Amino acid sequence: MATDKTTPPTTEEEWRVRLSPEEFRVLREGATEPAWRGEYVDTKTEGTYACRGCGAELYPSDTKFDSHCGWPSFDDAIPGAIREIEDRSHGMVRTEIRCARCDGHLGHVFKGEMMTEKNTRHCVNSLSIRLDPK
Repeated sequence: MATDKTTPPTTEEEWRVRLSPEEFRVLREGATEPAWRGEYVDTKTEGTYACRGCGAELYPSDTKFDSHCGWPSFDDAIPGAIREIEDRSHGMVRTEIRCARCDGHLGHVFKGEMMTEKNTRHCVNSLSIRLDPK
């Protein structure tokens, strides 16, 4: 069994021990938390957002922006931290984003919305991340 928070568990049983039931639903089963309820939707604190499953650093706080979509939004990730996967669920084509270290579901990425100069919005579940303040 993984003995520290940076070593990803190897079994679903170990994940259930590490994560709360809500975190497990999102990170391991790909669920989405309700809009506007996540703890980081309106957070402006400086620091780094890390994966709640394994502690891998994912997003610097200076990439977070107000998209008014109901979930924390970032226009860029730390290079190599995120994996993108085509998602054809719910009768549409989207791009799912996952932690590159532990494969935890983070949310989805949308491009071409013209919300930031980088023209990218990583729409992330608060239950997938944890802020390490500066």
